[in-house]
Amino acid sequence: MQKFVPVISVEGKPLMPTTNKRADSLVRRGKAIRRFNRGIFYIQLTGKSKGYTQEVAVGIDPGSKKEAFTIKSAHHTYLNIQADAVTWVKKAEEVSTQMRRSRRSRKTPYRKMRPNRNQGQFRLPPSTRARWQWKLRIANWLATLYPIICFVIEDIRAKTRKGTDGQWNQSFSPLQVGKAWFYWQLSYIAPVKTLQGYETAEQRDMLGLKKSSAKLSENFEAHCVDSWVLANWVVGGHTEPDNKAMLLVTPLRFHRRQLHRLQPEKGGIRKPYGGMISMGFKRGTWIKHPKHGVCYVGGTSDGRISLHSLENGKRLCQNAKPADCQFLTLSSFRVRKEPAALLHGH
Repeated sequence: MQKFVPVISVEGKPLMPTTNKRADSLVRRGKAIRRFNRGIFYIQLTGKSKGYTQEVAVGIDPGSKKEAFTIKSAHHTYLNIQADAVTWVKKAEEVSTQMRRSRRSRKTPYRKMRPNRNQGQFRLPPSTRARWQWKLRIANWLATLYPIICFVIEDIRAKTRKGTDGQWNQSFSPLQVGKAWFYWQLSYIAPVKTLQGYETAEQRDMLGLKKSSAKLSENFEAHCVDSWVLANWVVGGHTEPDNKAMLLVTPLRFHRRQLHRLQPEKGGIRKPYGGMISMGFKRGTWIKHPKHGVCYVGGTSDGRISLHSLENGKRLCQNAKPADCQFLTLSSFRVRKEPAALLHGH
């Protein structure tokens, strides 16, 4: 089975992916440079090219816990991604609300009230916005590497309840509002097409493919089979998946800066908590460390930073010196498993 490497023109425009063998040849002859983008190895050409591209579609299967993305042309499936959904924002907002209300009974310093900065904007509940923004970040990431001509999404709907106008829930459900916002934002990248869930099942049955009932498993049949079917519905070319390798991606949870922890320590001391910067590094940044290799930056304490594994998020150390960390890239997610083709040459 051939593996493919994304190709970027000298101007930064995504071109058609090439084989590992051809990518090595271009690099060896000085016609391309090796690059790396948060889990995906690609090459950038050093000279001008014709810029010819084929139709490449992205199938998106959204979900409450897991979701899938497939990048495919009529000839090849270039990448399958299974991503964990953002699920913690609702609970975090509830805690934030409780703490804010509790401070009203104490003499706590507070900033002066400022005007509503969201007035006139597309309003979304925080948890809804976080869920759909995560999908949009992945779509933008893929659009920098592949010449995408279309996004095709399995359209999900909230259960509507009949009201005075007959469609009470159409505009008030967070799911419906978030979905509409996502389609709107996605249309700035490429045209958007949708299929209903039963239509996706019909396409899957026509091809004789089965979907696993183990929704939380890390198998192609759990979610990527649907994203593959969606992409294949647009570009065609296959009657069965030609590439089932997956890149497993998990979003990182960043804690907003707080004036103090929720519970005081001994002596009634409330230490500051949260934030996004650790000794000059933005949290989530991928770095290369002499001992721990490629990992990402976590919190900070006493002039040192903590490092975490990209594979499972486990903390590797708490006392890494910033001078020993070589910056690689900013990121808001970690890669839990990488097919060998994606790390070719690294």
